[in-house]
Amino acid sequence: MQPIHRPVRSFVRRQGRITPAQERAFANLMDRHGVPAEPEQIDLAELFGRAAPTLLEIGFGTGEALAEFARAHPDWNALGIEVHQPGVGRLLNAIDQEALAHVRVHADDAVPFLATRLRPGQIDRIHVFFPDPWPKKRHQKRRLIQPAFAALLTRQLRPGGVLHLATDWEDYALQMADVLAGRPELINTSSDGPYIPRPPERPLTRFEQRGRRLGHGVWDLCCRRATDGGEGAAHEPAGD
Repeated sequence: MQPIHRPVRSFVRRQGRITPAQERAFANLMDRHGVPAEPEQIDLAELFGRAAPTLLEIGFGTGEALAEFARAHPDWNALGIEVHQPGVGRLLNAIDQEALAHVRVHADDAVPFLATRLRPGQIDRIHVFFPDPWPKKRHQKRRLIQPAFAALLTRQLRPGGVLHLATDWEDYALQMADVLAGRPELINTSSDGPYIPRPPERPLTRFEQRGRRLGHGVWDLCCRRATDGGEGAAHEPAGD
């Protein structure tokens, strides 16, 4: 019998504490604000009920950055992916309470979703903020930002689309920079080394504020997908 190949997952479902409000949101609001579970490929204009520039945030955690982007940019669609139920519930409550009708949520693994459910070339921006650093050497194969995943992200971007990563682990930042440099379609937007100052589309979260008080660094990387004729232009959030 051939051994069963199980892909290495970049996450563990650490359920954590979920409040009654988050649990109710997960149970009652996913049908309204979630991505349908059918296996067919998704057309984003159909999913959101309109054609608009689209942000994809992978691993949105508590949803703080995604909700802030949606508030600031009502002319954009926003699609968030997160596996942990408390964070999904919290974002669903924010979506419902603030009538953020241009936000949708997928509560499962990003890799198969990007590989099979999302038609390539539909996304204008991708954010991956503070993915699990898996700091122990023996666990670093679980890190999300690896060459195969970077290829998958690049495949989803429109020409001229933007990929923005952030981490507070320096060795992970170095790995991210190496991985992105290995994609010839991605052009680093920094004019001084691989990293950029925190741009306005990444709000300063409570998590980061606490890290700064403790002296932790944060590294942002931003690349643009090249067009056939060069860097080209892409949709940008108003005011950036």
